[in-house]
Amino acid sequence: MNTVVMVDDSSVQLRLYAQMLKSLTDADGTPFTSPTLALKWCEEHQPDLILVDYNMPELDGLEFVRRFRALSGHTPIPVIVITGETDKEVRRSALELGADDFLTKPVDAVELRTRVRNMLRIREHSRMLANQAAWLSEEVRRATASIVERERETIYRLARAAEHRDNETGDHVIRIGLFAGCVARALGLPSEEQELLRLATPMHDIGKVGTPDHILLKEGPLTAEEWEIMKQHTVAGFDILRDSKSPLLQRGAEIALSHHERYDGKGYPFALSGEQIPLSGRIAAICDVFDALLSKRPYKEPWPLVQTLEYIEDESGRHFDPRVVAAFKQVLPELLEIRNRVAAEHSGGVEEAFYGSKIA
Repeated sequence: MNTVVMVDDSSVQLRLYAQMLKSLTDADGTPFTSPTLALKWCEEHQPDLILVDYNMPELDGLEFVRRFRALSGHTPIPVIVITGETDKEVRRSALELGADDFLTKPVDAVELRTRVRNMLRIREHSRMLANQAAWLSEEVRRATASIVERERETIYRLARAAEHRDNETGDHVIRIGLFAGCVARALGLPSEEQELLRLATPMHDIGKVGTPDHILLKEGPLTAEEWEIMKQHTVAGFDILRDSKSPLLQRGAEIALSHHERYDGKGYPFALSGEQIPLSGRIAAICDVFDALLSKRPYKEPWPLVQTLEYIEDESGRHFDPRVVAAFKQVLPELLEIRNRVAAEHSGGVEEAFYGSKIA
């Protein structure tokens, strides 16, 4: 049943309108002699049609229409203004405020029923369009979620590829992704960018899949020649990811290429400095070094936390962007909690720590 709100300061007129609507089996009149009370009722309910008189002492019909249209979610509801006025200016103003149709006093019963029936059809079509829009929105959301899930799986598969080369790398890539999201939040980046960095940063070292084992797993320092080969993993990672149309993989390519640049310009592969280095690379750099220093590698034992933090502080303005260092220190307790959590969950697979669920 459609609810028709009838607003007129005359109770006689309201009874007359109600009588005229009786033959409409799909319409039920709700009368109000007070436009203020009618507006209050509309704030809490969703009418299907408004019949409102123009000439009322408390609020005239034009002011009622203006206030009604300002109510949230009431824009699609049709409004018919009833008036004895023949002045075109009144009707023009009513249309500008959002009225949809008019009835002139004395109201003809057949005309009222016809206009009400037509407006209710418009209302029904509006509802159908709104439902279709909601359905389409939900379908887009599901499709988008599916794409994001596939991208996340791609990242995890890439991380597993790296894990096969180095048993530590699997946990490392998960941790620094989580670290990067925290640092990005401390920097005040939008939530979308925080999530993008969280998911993209684990791909920072994907280029190492092309690094020879005798260099990647070497115990002890690299020779100058070996070091030049090792540095090429940044360019290799960029080449692997750069041609994707996915913003996530594009950001991964950016991080892969820039995460070994230094704030003072002494990094590689291009010796960029300061803000020439993408912010994503500056964030990944501190997250990568922090976790690497605390972790055992074929060529080193893990550093104590105090020594690691002293190093990061000393390298502010040299290796690291001072603004990123400040953000890093702000979320340090979270980063330490992440290291503990990922280590504890390792037996169940690193994907639980990163995604919250198992990837088949």
